[in-house]
Amino acid sequence: MIAIKIAFATQDLKRVDAHFGWAKNIAIYEVSEDRHECLEVRQFDGELNEDGNEDKLGPKLEAVADCAILYVAAIGGSGAARVVAKNVHPVKVSSPELIEDLLAQLRKVLAGTPPPWLRKALLKSRPRTFAWDEEAAHGAK
Repeated sequence: MIAIKIAFATQDLKRVDAHFGWAKNIAIYEVSEDRHECLEVRQFDGELNEDGNEDKLGPKLEAVADCAILYVAAIGGSGAARVVAKNVHPVKVSSPELIEDLLAQLRKVLAGTPPPWLRKALLKSRPRTFAWDEEAAHGAK
């Protein structure tokens, strides 16, 4: 069974309705083809207004660092670059969407054939292994 961690930028804990930098909450779920579960909700207080202060992203980047996907209503260019640098795939929704609906869609996709971008994201949750035989490791003669 494949399970991945997904993050949602949310103000109301029900919908993806927040800009990453301004989100009051980041909800973290574990999702597999047959179930999903909320693992934690990270709350962010303080100044969340658009102010060009990139330092406020640090705690949010840390919150999503072990997730494969981050759903947002919006994200700035530098924020998106910093998320991608953590090997997290940002997904922007065009209008507020229910987290439960997105989870149901993800479960359906995981049960079928995930698209290439999602297969790549799935690799994040697996330990990296290398199967080298002795000849390949030392060069063929």
